[in-house]
Amino acid sequence: MTSLTVGFDLDMTLVDSRPGIHASLCALADEYRTFIDADLVVERLGPKLEDELANWFPREAVAGAADRYRELYGEIGVVGCSLLPGAAAAVDAVARAGGRTIVVTAKFEPNAVACLAHVGVVVDRVYGWRHGPGKGTTLAEESAAIYVGDTPSDIAGARTAAAFAVGVTTGPHGHEELHAAGADVVLASLLEFPEVLRSTAASP
Repeated sequence: MTSLTVGFDLDMTLVDSRPGIHASLCALADEYRTFIDADLVVERLGPKLEDELANWFPREAVAGAADRYRELYGEIGVVGCSLLPGAAAAVDAVARAGGRTIVVTAKFEPNAVACLAHVGVVVDRVYGWRHGPGKGTTLAEESAAIYVGDTPSDIAGARTAAAFAVGVTTGPHGHEELHAAGADVVLASLLEFPEVLRSTAASP
């Protein structure tokens, strides 16, 4: 068990980041004097930030808007994060089992670190700016045995790394979508994760 490494996604897996994302998007829209439907965006979290902003900005403005969003999020968005049910216990369960915990997220790494500090969760390593295949690469490099996430791209990352793929429906995707993406198991929340960890670690 000492070699066990478990990875977690961040947004809508460990933390509910929607209020902070909403506030940051509204501030961004105000600065750029443009319209962003922040309510819609926070209900479909998962795409890369630049891909989402391309719906609201001209192509040539997306990169600058994304950089400014990340600045705004660090200033006003982090405080909008809160732990999702069972998140702290899920991380603690890995530590009690003698394993390592890593967070592999698409979020800008300094903001991811700040979010975890805000909610009081300590992990062994944080990898930011990983999305889709990039998550799988990092999970493979870390020899992660399990990866937990709320989107089909999280599940794809786990499968790429040959990790046990755990989906949670705390994000915008339901059981069927996550199973169809290749999840080995789908949970309603991380409250169920300690039992999954026990059974997975006990498997030959």
